[in-house]
Amino acid sequence: MDTWDVLILGSGPAGGTAAIYAARAGLRTALVSGPMPGGQLAATSRVENFPGFPEGVEGPDFGRRVEEQARKFGAEFLLDIIAGVDLSSPPFLLKGQSDEYRCRALVVSTGSSPRRLGLPAEREFANRGVSTCATCDGRFYEGKTVAVVGGGDSAAEEASYLARLASGVHVIHRRDELRAGPVMARRVLDNPKITVEWNSVVVDLKGNDSGLREAVLRDTKTDAERTLPVDGLFLAIGHVPNSDLFKGCLDLDDQGYIVTDKLARTNVAGVFAAGDVADPHFRQAITAAGTGCAAAMQAERYLDSLTG
Repeated sequence: MDTWDVLILGSGPAGGTAAIYAARAGLRTALVSGPMPGGQLAATSRVENFPGFPEGVEGPDFGRRVEEQARKFGAEFLLDIIAGVDLSSPPFLLKGQSDEYRCRALVVSTGSSPRRLGLPAEREFANRGVSTCATCDGRFYEGKTVAVVGGGDSAAEEASYLARLASGVHVIHRRDELRAGPVMARRVLDNPKITVEWNSVVVDLKGNDSGLREAVLRDTKTDAERTLPVDGLFLAIGHVPNSDLFKGCLDLDDQGYIVTDKLARTNVAGVFAAGDVADPHFRQAITAAGTGCAAAMQAERYLDSLTG
């Protein structure tokens, strides 16, 4: 079994950037793409807020460009899903569904997954009206009517952002009071373009070949159902970090995010974390890329320290 200098888990902006920096530093580098090559960005129809792409770039195309750049410097990309890890001592051992891998330094960039409503229609209207990122997809709904599901700070931020673009925004919240902090809640309640649908949950989505057209709401107190005409539905009910693999071997916070210091280092020497799996706040491609860069540079310094 070969031992890589740096092994990277996850091929989103964090993992791809880490691969570029590690390979460019002359380290023997491999990236294991995981179940979603290209990360969440690969499922985004268009990226318009990443510097250097004034005309925007398709999500899958962005991922391919990053991979091409990393390969140019010698990084290898491995298609596998890691099912087990042994981080007790270096070289670290990772067990995939297809093979096993050893590495002297590990960068974890497995990302996070948006919480879903659990409705069959979510898949039908994915990228055709249902989104999990207002800053990513809000521009496609300029002058249209949209809804945001949730009542916390994230939902309030999404609604306030969308109100600058859309003709109207509905906030769908299952309770009769927002969970967002006072400042964020007031921004929502005071905005004339935002209407809060209190005590409501989404139970179905309807549309046609052109995309989403209606959200079916149920009143949490009376069980009465009604339809809400919308062109877009943004889910802001939280994210789940993809960190289950590291329970018991890396420090996780109470939400499951990997705990790092300001230098992307985890509690295990030689193991670094980057991107959404360690970021409960921003979850943007550009911030993920920045932490991927930091993780790779720290991995290089760690390996240099081993050789004196």
